[in-house]
Amino acid sequence: MYNKLICISNRSLCSGNFIERIRDILDMGIPVILREKDLTEAEYYDMLVNIDRKEIIAHTFIDASKAYGCLKIHLPLPLLETADVSGFEVVGSSTHSIEQACRAEKLGASYITAGHVFETDCKKGLAPRGTELLAEINKTVSIPVYALGGISSDNAAAAISAGAYGAAVMSGFMKCDDPREYRDRYKHIL
Repeated sequence: MYNKLICISNRSLCSGNFIERIRDILDMGIPVILREKDLTEAEYYDMLVNIDRKEIIAHTFIDASKAYGCLKIHLPLPLLETADVSGFEVVGSSTHSIEQACRAEKLGASYITAGHVFETDCKKGLAPRGTELLAEINKTVSIPVYALGGISSDNAAAAISAGAYGAAVMSGFMKCDDPREYRDRYKHIL
């Protein structure tokens, strides 16, 4: 599971066929967090079936994920605090502070994402938390921490230098013309 690069999906950003894009990224050995949380649980289940890849990291929809047979799930921290994650081999959580990172680890998260580290269109107008917070989180928890938010091949090295285990990328993988070429931009960094 612990690849240095993770893709986070967002079908509204995807150029081309979304299902094929996700399969292509998975075929490269890059984990994908299927973060399509605007869907209903039934729609999410149907999407899992259409992608037809058990190695996907599900997001938010616990019942659909279990019904499909996912072994990995990524949850917002408030959901992790109340969810029954039994049956999942890997549990990730999104965090935005040292306190949240500690809480996620205490609740049994296998890894966390921490951000947003850099400016990003996904959080337009919201100041980034920067690599300093990322460094503090990495000093505080003992589980892998993935930098999230505005990550590109130009700044991923700064996140790794701050102690991040790896990088979680959304827009780049969803918007690029060629996922393989995009992945290759990170090879020297990760």
